[in-house]
Amino acid sequence: MRITASHHRGRGLAGAFFSLILAGMTWWGTAAAGTLEEALPGLADRAFAVKQQAVQAIAATGDSRAFPILQALLAGDLYTREGADPPLVVARRTGTGWSLRDPLTRADLGEVEWEAVKKIPLNNALRTALRGGIATLTLSSPDPAVRSRAAKDLMRDPSPESVAALRVRLEQEQDAAVRTTLVLAVAVADLRVGTPEARLAAVSTLEGSLHPEARNGLTTLIANETNADVKAAAERALTAIDSRLTWNARAETLFFGLSLGSVLVLAAIGLAITFGVMGVINMAHGELMMLGAYTTYLVQQALPGWVDYSLFVAIPAAFIVSGLFGIAIERTVIRFLYGRPLETLLATFGISLILQQLVRTVISAQNVAVENPSWMSGSLHINPALALTYNRLYILAFALLVFVALLLILKRTALGLQVRAVSQNRAMARAMGVRSARVDALTFGLGAGIAGVAGVALSQLTNVGPNMGQAYIIDSFMVVVFGGVGNLWGTLIGGMTLGVANKFMEPWAGAVLAKILVLVFIILFIQKRPRGLFPQRGRAADG
Repeated sequence: MRITASHHRGRGLAGAFFSLILAGMTWWGTAAAGTLEEALPGLADRAFAVKQQAVQAIAATGDSRAFPILQALLAGDLYTREGADPPLVVARRTGTGWSLRDPLTRADLGEVEWEAVKKIPLNNALRTALRGGIATLTLSSPDPAVRSRAAKDLMRDPSPESVAALRVRLEQEQDAAVRTTLVLAVAVADLRVGTPEARLAAVSTLEGSLHPEARNGLTTLIANETNADVKAAAERALTAIDSRLTWNARAETLFFGLSLGSVLVLAAIGLAITFGVMGVINMAHGELMMLGAYTTYLVQQALPGWVDYSLFVAIPAAFIVSGLFGIAIERTVIRFLYGRPLETLLATFGISLILQQLVRTVISAQNVAVENPSWMSGSLHINPALALTYNRLYILAFALLVFVALLLILKRTALGLQVRAVSQNRAMARAMGVRSARVDALTFGLGAGIAGVAGVALSQLTNVGPNMGQAYIIDSFMVVVFGGVGNLWGTLIGGMTLGVANKFMEPWAGAVLAKILVLVFIILFIQKRPRGLFPQRGRAADG
């Protein structure tokens, strides 16, 4: 029995040795081939070592068809079939069997029954080789965006094979942006799978990085690290990153504050003219902004397919529509109520309700969608922790352009001269031949037109609906009172100041409490300076 057992063991060792030689011969033939077609049959071999080497050979070909094949094998969708061409197929389960596809040509091979194909088995070593092969293929893509995305994907679940692929690609990479991503990916991967020396070098590389992956990697390292030097270095690096993130968060808050301030300036600048020159408390100012927003919507509906250019039509159209409504309101209602501010307030409040109902009846009671042009979509990425949205950047610039244009109108035109004369001394202006009634109508129309232009800007930030103007009327009055009634520079500085203050208070006070605190501040401020930051001279200031 002992002789028999020894004999069997000898036969077993000989058989295993013969199998290894055969596997090596099979691999040598596959590896030497060098093309995807010749390397592919190795995936069907029974020996996992041969399949693993075949995966490496397939990845080394750099063939664009290799990536979906390795993905299908990793997902368990690659099957073999005997006596058919091709022997390897991608199979998808159907109701009655399998739907087959050629892995090389992607051609449809029809359906077969359940038992017609056999799944290629995997083990952990083969899965690791597949991930490394897929990483090698994607990192070799001619598209820089694909290479960058592949490096980011490998950061999330690094392995020694993927780190090796990243290092190889880093030595070859020419694109600066992709190189930055590769350096980050190698360092983050080393934090998880590297030696203590590699982890220490990775910490040094990531110090000051604003990428979220860097901070997350350092946080995980600190929680699990046993090496005191590495842990101390990681804590210092994380502190430095948190400090930079804090400053970037403040910069982002400042940007959002200026963005809100620009909206407040656009909303209040028209009101500053009518309130400062005419002394009219126009509660329909928000509805004039709403008309501008709805004009933007109607222009987009009239110009389908021209969304990118519709704003250039909507801006003058909104100015004209809201301006004409403003002149009509002044000629039919306001002109009979000068000197009676309470009655003016009630009358314009009634007009605001009429305009809301007009929009509900003519267009819709529901909010309508206004599309953003493509050039206002997306963000300007300053760094990985700070991105400025294009729509808010454009609206900020637009608010400044409207301010400059209005300033030039008031300073350099005949209408502006008459407006300033009437605002400072109406009786003297009349004595000099200024037709104050005409000036009042044009001034109210100018303020209403600017409100319409503000509505165009708001349509790019918020929902367009019958009640949208109500959200800005109170804020507009606060800006005008805070800046100084009738003073454009006061309106600009007041709007920006209130916008920034509101956004800096929101994180710890909340949106509602922040607005309450701003209101309390303005109430206390006007107790000390009743005329605002920049008081208007003349009649508007003395009345």
